[in-house]
Amino acid sequence: MAEVLVYVDHVDGAVRKPTLELLTLARRIGEPVAVALGSGAENTAAALAEHGAVKVLTHDAAEYADYLVVPKVDALQAACDAVSPAAVLVPSSAEGKEIAARLAVRIGSGIITDAVDLEAGAEGPVATQSAFAASYTTKSRISKGVPVITVKPNSAAVEAAPAAGTVEALAVSFSDKATGTKVTSRTPRESTGRPELTEAAIVVSGGRGVNGADNFSIIEGLADSLGAAVGASRAAVDAGWYPHTNQVGQTGKSVSPQLYIASGISGAIQHRAGMQTSKTIVAINKDAEAPIFDLVDYGVVGDLFEVVPQLTEEIKSRKG
Repeated sequence: MAEVLVYVDHVDGAVRKPTLELLTLARRIGEPVAVALGSGAENTAAALAEHGAVKVLTHDAAEYADYLVVPKVDALQAACDAVSPAAVLVPSSAEGKEIAARLAVRIGSGIITDAVDLEAGAEGPVATQSAFAASYTTKSRISKGVPVITVKPNSAAVEAAPAAGTVEALAVSFSDKATGTKVTSRTPRESTGRPELTEAAIVVSGGRGVNGADNFSIIEGLADSLGAAVGASRAAVDAGWYPHTNQVGQTGKSVSPQLYIASGISGAIQHRAGMQTSKTIVAINKDAEAPIFDLVDYGVVGDLFEVVPQLTEEIKSRKG
């Protein structure tokens, strides 16, 4: 069976959930071979093996932390040369998509971004994408070179499938461009105790109808009762009510949770582009004609200041 390279997104050896999802998808089209780079790379092997990696290629060097994405592209190119894979899968983060695009140019291959599903095809992997605010679903395959595909978080369930997970050192020679852009400082993200927005199984978002920064505590209360991440529409972010890092939409982050709750959000195309692939969508809005209701699975026509607190209390009472 052909081997499929999976780029590992990890923090000091702790593997992030989107990578485990990629391993599930990779098993549909071949044998997963994970590529773990940087500090703690070897510590990823146990988790990767538990979820189906037959082999783990590792390499650690200061360049991965000190410079931007080019050293990682160099390493993935070296892995492609060593393995001759049937495909390369990368998480659909901002960094992941840049790595994938640069790799595709390097190896002369086509690229598919933001896939939400993956299946084996007679002529290579077939990727499913959602397009034009969920108006269309497309199925595509790459016709030239080794397919390079980025996959949105929450596109597949994480499934344990123990494999050998043999650790092998990857030989990497960095290109002249690897040190072209240096990282000069880092600021740790302030922890809220909530899940990462793009990886969360549940997202609760607020929009213009929240009517103020102080009122976002209502949205946060519902999110905390569900163990959810908090999102915001562009209107709420532009008004300074919530940080840009929490913006969901075309100019913010794309999310694909199991449950998305939109409160006080009208449903402009810009916002829909960032949450259209959510599995179940619930909207709370006092305007019965709001465009968001065209997209939802369940809609509540009502004042969010009455509905959301009642919903929060009901969830707490059922949990408690």
